Order: sequence, then C-alpha cells, then structure tokens
Amino acid sequence: MLAYALLLVAVFTRVLPHAGWMNFTAVGGALLYFGARRSWREMFVPLAVLMATDYYLTVYAYHYSFRWESYVITWAWYAAAMALGWILLSGRTTFARVTAGALLGPTSFFVVSNYAVWAGSSMYPHTPTGLETCFIAAVPFYRNDLISTAIVCALAFGVPVLLERTHLIPAKAAMAGK
Repeated sequence: MLAYALLLVAVFTRVLPHAGWMNFTAVGGALLYFGARRSWREMFVPLAVLMATDYYLTVYAYHYSFRWESYVITWAWYAAAMALGWILLSGRTTFARVTAGALLGPTSFFVVSNYAVWAGSSMYPHTPTGLETCFIAAVPFYRNDLISTAIVCALAFGVPVLLERTHLIPAKAAMAGK
C-alpha cells in the first residue's frame, strides 16, 4: 500500500508547479521503494503512470508536441530505478543499502539523461566542452534530486523501522512495508 501511496506522491510532486525547486520530486525514492517492496508483475503500474504524467506535462503543462522518442531514456531509467530497488533493497534493507540506492538512483539519472540531452539535441555543442556545459547546467537539478530521493527513502524505509523499534507497530508489519 505504501508503494502505491508513494507513487501518487511522486506524480503529485511532478505536476505541482515547483519553480525554484528544480527536480525536487518523489520520483526516484518512490521507484526505489516500489522496486524493493512490490513484485515484478506490478512494475508496469508505476511505469505506465509516470509515462502518462510525462505526456500530460509535455502536452498540457508545457504546451509542446509529444514525441515518445524523446522519453525512451527516461522511461528506461524508471524501469532501471525499480530494478535497482529490487536488487539492492528487496532482501536485507540496511542503512548502507538505502544510502547506496539514494545515491545511485539520482546519479544514474543525472549521467544518463544529461548525456542523452547532449548527444541527442543541438542544445549544446557536440564537443567535450559542450558535454561539460550540459552537466554543469544540470547540477541544481541533480542536487535537488539527491536531496528529495534521500528524504523519500529515509521516510519510506526508515520510519517503519523506527516505529517498530519504539514498539508502536509489530516487527513483521514494519518489515513488510506493503
């Protein structure tokens, strides 16, 4: 249940106007948690919901024409983030593993998406300096993605453990997180 609630929060934080909060969303943390706590059969749900959100934002919020080819890298990353959550966090969830996921998720998105922008558009010159400029321009987005993913992961994975340790919920309920 928490995985689906986090998915709704992720969508809400994407569509909520957040000028000045560049990329401060719950998407990364929600995908990591979804991958860690749900079955592979359910992975199409967040993928479809976030694809629909991308369509909505492109067409209705930003008023651009939608070209699905422009989103393939992002959609592949959505699936990869859930896979990372499944591989890293579905078994034994520790502070170190959650921290690794909260670092690897945003970092992988930063590297892959910005390289794709540089390579696939005319926004930056196709030179080493153009690639550097592309990555430097994206640092504020990366910073906010790191912070928001860390917050979501801390809450989603840490609060149930905290509640269990303070005996407010039974141990099995804290670990299930479903």
